[in-house]
Amino acid sequence: MLPKAPSPAVPAPAPATPAVSVRHLKMGYGSRVLLQDASFDVFRGEIMVILGGSGCGKSSLMKNIIGLYQPMAGEVLIDGQSIVSAAPEGKAHLQRKLGVMYQSGALFGSLTVLENVRFPLDEFTAIGLEQRNLTARLLLRLVEMGHAESLMPAELSGGMLKRAGIARAMALGADILMLDEPSAGLDPITAANLDRTIRRLRDNLGFTFVVVTHELQSIFAIADRAIMLDPVSRSIIAEGQPADLRDNSADPRVRQFFNRRPDAPAQTGET
Repeated sequence: MLPKAPSPAVPAPAPATPAVSVRHLKMGYGSRVLLQDASFDVFRGEIMVILGGSGCGKSSLMKNIIGLYQPMAGEVLIDGQSIVSAAPEGKAHLQRKLGVMYQSGALFGSLTVLENVRFPLDEFTAIGLEQRNLTARLLLRLVEMGHAESLMPAELSGGMLKRAGIARAMALGADILMLDEPSAGLDPITAANLDRTIRRLRDNLGFTFVVVTHELQSIFAIADRAIMLDPVSRSIIAEGQPADLRDNSADPRVRQFFNRRPDAPAQTGET
């Protein structure tokens, strides 16, 4: 009997390219540096939260990622391509992969909810009105807003404004959604419902999320991983699963944030 030929070696699968890669980023305004030498990845189908105290640069980091601000140094890659050094046409192509919901929802007050969600399709596509309306209605149903298409923004609650903003962020086919403080200003039940919608969009449709927030309940409800910015060191001081950071971080600043502990009382010197 002939000896059995050895099985050919099967090469290991190549690692997936991150949806977003930040490499040695330095950002700020003028001579003021908010963050330096920041590096992290966001993987496909992941909900990554950017957190930290007020003024640490969370929203500015998001604006650097989407190419709205130019970093002082470093790189931001979208699907492996630089949005920092891309030519205008290439940058616009990369930005189409990113849907953005700003903190207020940023709807146009003179347009109905349907018209607001349809607006990117009106501006950047040549498809017919019927198809644009159909797409906008589908997106509104995905965020449980199908009943509100004829309402004006002034008639919406805070949570409804955020949902409509998320629907509009998806209008051009973006599969990486950037949400700036989605739970800010919402009551606990409305915030929990919005958290559930975000998870469903990820679980059922595979969206990738980068969420800027400091709302602890939402962080624990939605985040697969989180990075924490620190305004004093102007750096990322933690990265990982929120529960692990809360329970096991060696950095007292991280434990204080996740356990919602106040600062130590000031020493007055009085006796």
